[in-house]
Amino acid sequence: MFGPTWRFIIPSVLCWMYVQANSPGGTNNCISRQTCHECIQTEFCGWCMKPDLNEPRCFYAPGTDVSKFCSKQDVFYPDNEFSIVQSQSLSSESEYWQSTITETESQSSRFNATCCGAGKNDPVQIAPQEVNIKVRINQAQKVRFAFSQAEDYPVDLYYLMDLSKSMEDDKEKLSDLGDTLVREMSSLTSNFRLGFGSFVDKVVMPYVSVVPQKLIEPCNKCAAPYGYKHIMSLSEDASSFSKLVRGASVSGNLDAPEGGFDAIMQAIVCTKQIGWREKARRLLVFSTDASFHFAGDGKLGGIVKPNDGMCHLDRYSGMYTHSSVQDYPSIFQINQKVQQNAINIIWAVTKREMSTYSSLCSHIQGSSAGLLSNDSSNIVELIKEQYNQIRSTVEIKDTANSAAIKIKYWSKCLDKNGQIVQTTKCDKLQKGDKVEFVAEITATHCPANKSEWNQKFTIYPVGINESLVVNLEMICDCGCEQSEHPSYEIDSPKCGYSGIYKCGICECYPGFFGKKCECNNEFQDPIASIQSCRRYNTSSIECSGRGECVCGKCECNQPGEGLHITGPFCECDNFSCDRRDNKICSDHGECNCGECKCSPDWQGPACECPKSTDTCTQPGTKIPCSGHGTCECGQCVCREENGIKYTGSYCQKCPDCPKRCEELTPCVMCQIHKFRNMTDEECAANCSEIPIERVETIDKTSFWEDEVICDYKDENDCTYTFVYFYNETKLVVQAQERPDCPPEIYLLGVILAVVAGVVLTGVAALVAWKTFATIKDKQECARFEKERMMAKWDAGENPIYKQATSTFKNPTYAGR
Repeated sequence: MFGPTWRFIIPSVLCWMYVQANSPGGTNNCISRQTCHECIQTEFCGWCMKPDLNEPRCFYAPGTDVSKFCSKQDVFYPDNEFSIVQSQSLSSESEYWQSTITETESQSSRFNATCCGAGKNDPVQIAPQEVNIKVRINQAQKVRFAFSQAEDYPVDLYYLMDLSKSMEDDKEKLSDLGDTLVREMSSLTSNFRLGFGSFVDKVVMPYVSVVPQKLIEPCNKCAAPYGYKHIMSLSEDASSFSKLVRGASVSGNLDAPEGGFDAIMQAIVCTKQIGWREKARRLLVFSTDASFHFAGDGKLGGIVKPNDGMCHLDRYSGMYTHSSVQDYPSIFQINQKVQQNAINIIWAVTKREMSTYSSLCSHIQGSSAGLLSNDSSNIVELIKEQYNQIRSTVEIKDTANSAAIKIKYWSKCLDKNGQIVQTTKCDKLQKGDKVEFVAEITATHCPANKSEWNQKFTIYPVGINESLVVNLEMICDCGCEQSEHPSYEIDSPKCGYSGIYKCGICECYPGFFGKKCECNNEFQDPIASIQSCRRYNTSSIECSGRGECVCGKCECNQPGEGLHITGPFCECDNFSCDRRDNKICSDHGECNCGECKCSPDWQGPACECPKSTDTCTQPGTKIPCSGHGTCECGQCVCREENGIKYTGSYCQKCPDCPKRCEELTPCVMCQIHKFRNMTDEECAANCSEIPIERVETIDKTSFWEDEVICDYKDENDCTYTFVYFYNETKLVVQAQERPDCPPEIYLLGVILAVVAGVVLTGVAALVAWKTFATIKDKQECARFEKERMMAKWDAGENPIYKQATSTFKNPTYAGR
């Protein structure tokens, strides 16, 4: 009866006002609900069944302190509930899979897992297997489940082959590759079985020739035509597969499309004859080089009976007995049977038909297409490749087909540290990988048929014959509306013995109406009575949704202390007026039916504007806005006059407006700087009404718009700076304590510095010249020494002596 997670924070009045202000059109969706079941079918609404309640019974629960008007035991606010019925451990895990309840799920959820329902040795790839949920309308319930591929999962592969004449070479190649196929698939799973069947087309015109001879041998060395024939049930005997394929005869038909859909339908639904196992990956390999006939094509042969989707195989011959009796199945029927029987179809088709069958994959879930060579020599690689592709992908589907149920799926797939995204498919799975999904289940409305309030559907991975069963119950009515509830009273005195009392309200008998069934049709027209409580003829809400219609008159709700709803249609209140600073009518008036009635000295939609112009009048003057603007809501709106634009708080500023600098300078100089421009008595008499503040510095680069900076220079070239402006009541002057004076110049010091500079310059020049001369002499001396050292002196000869050009000897002294 009472939900476990109701939490309330602020008073009900504030919540009521909040919802009133934020719901579409200003109407509270909760308070307009008149019965308990209507109330709880509205999102986040709760019902109070307290007798003689003057508040709205249906209230917006989040953030509402219900204890202000309703006791805890009288509140009905159901919450979503979640419980696990069966959760067997995944085949890749050693312990049972435990569900994690998210914050949005009910605190009343319970865990009731059992281990029953599956065989001890059966693989389990999805967990949990069954859950129960109770949901409120439009309040999503999240269900976590996990999928993991089982190791060595069984595989059943049924090979369905087109045995028209054009596939003759393919049949021979397949029979040769039978052992290879078994060997390759055994490398993927040790539990592998193989089966075989073939098809041609319906044995009626215009699909095959009905000439008697052609019915026996439609082409050279061809067998009689047939629709579909089941040849070999699923088995581990690879040699029998090769032998049966080799022994199967080809046949012929007239038109290009084949009757493959008949064969697919029978191969899927004839589970016992084919031998499909309950716990196995079911693969149906469809091999052809032609397109297909589907529903409606049978009319060309006079077959108008729709396909019934049932098994019609002859128990002895394996032939499809209804080939000439009923039409081809539709694509929808094939998809439906594939879904019901967890079949993965692999379309092994030639290049010419690849585009057709690739498009078919988007209409038949779990199917994929592979390119078949002209002689089917690549069939083993194709099957292995397609199987690996199917096995590495998990796609989640469900069987919920009710318009009242919406399901979204979320997962991180294999990226454990990534963001959860909305998806139904995860790729690149390997054996042992575990993928978690979150199903977000929402009931959008309560169906008109009560039997649909409880629904059962499954969530399943495509191509896997395992599922999560969801037992869903919609919370669409209240227990207090049932006759077995303690508060349920027939012919209740609370209803004037003219109605049934349930959930705190009266359900009047025919002929009576009103809150307590006090109104009678004999004296009042109930339709006219209700209409008289509606403010407008086009309205469908009585008493503006803020009261109750009692015998043609509105009885308004009273939200709380100091808050009142009034008016013949409850259209007026004292709390919906404009506010300033979160105060109704700025505390300068009263709220009357949505409009502020202001005090004499105030005006404006929220009484925020004073009527007086005092705040627009510059101190020391009597003209509002200096005569250059208008006073609007206590502030000046300046205008432009004769090309002059006025600014400032009082429109007192303009480019050519006179400043008060000359007027205020004497007072600043005498009060702050003790400048003797006037005596102490004159300063006191003339400047006492001008308060001047001392400040350390005045920044001339940054000042307010209303500030005026003034400068005064004395005979010493010192600058005295002050600023003046007007606040709300008076003139304010701020003066800089110290003037800005130029630095003092010492003349003697300057002269001495000049003389010293000249002397030092001369000395520096002499030192430089002497240094240069000394360096030059040393260079010359060094050069001379170098030349002397390098001269070549001949031994015994004077290097400056020159030999005579002629020699004469005296004969007298010759030899002596």
